[in-house]
Amino acid sequence: MKNLLVVENLTKAFEGLVAVNKATIEVKEQSFTMLIGPNGCGKTTLINCCTGILKPTGGRVLLDGLDITGWAPHKIYDVGFVRSFQIPLPFMGLTVLDNVLGAMHNKGESPFRAPFHRFWRDKEESNMEKAMDILSRVGLQQHWNLPSMSLGAAQLKMLEVAKGLASGARLIILDEPIGGVDPASAEEILTHVSALKKEGLTFLVVEHRIDIAAPFADYVYAMELGSIISQGTPNQVLNDPKVIEIYLGKGVGAC
Repeated sequence: MKNLLVVENLTKAFEGLVAVNKATIEVKEQSFTMLIGPNGCGKTTLINCCTGILKPTGGRVLLDGLDITGWAPHKIYDVGFVRSFQIPLPFMGLTVLDNVLGAMHNKGESPFRAPFHRFWRDKEESNMEKAMDILSRVGLQQHWNLPSMSLGAAQLKMLEVAKGLASGARLIILDEPIGGVDPASAEEILTHVSALKKEGLTFLVVEHRIDIAAPFADYVYAMELGSIISQGTPNQVLNDPKVIEIYLGKGVGAC
């Protein structure tokens, strides 16, 4: 399976602080790749550089061979690379369905075409059908007409995934998708993500709750002090002495 995302020697420095130091990762198409590491190790800075929120100091970001290094976030979004945030950011006053529709393109959004319903009516109907299908795939179909502010934490995180699907994304970065939710809901979220992966989507997942997320991952990268210190299958990385040390401290392996 080919690499959909390639990050080569990515570096991000804030004056004298090097937050990401020549990090290289590869995310294969239709995979669940996980990025782990303690707070402050550079995970969020790395994904912010990948998605245009920050401009890297050095290195390259390639999406399916296309060099998107330093592109603006909206341009990266347009080529099918989107991300969620640790705290979901839906339009709280809109319904669940309207949040998903808002991520889709419609010619009726143009002020010149809006008065002429016949030019965009079919597209609107098609988007409605597509949005309802997406909501069913993420387990939110029964909540379609509720305001998004009424959703629980786990449901809000799945709404972010639904918005990504609605945009036509090929690659979605999930930033702590199971943070702040109970274990049962966490399993449900990751089960939905795994099902979407089988449909052809690709995920790069940043997560701290490794015990719950690792069984769903195909490949894992571990970061510390801005650098990738370990990579491999979940079992290989979680049993790497360097990874054990950064999470549990020196000398644990000798106990």
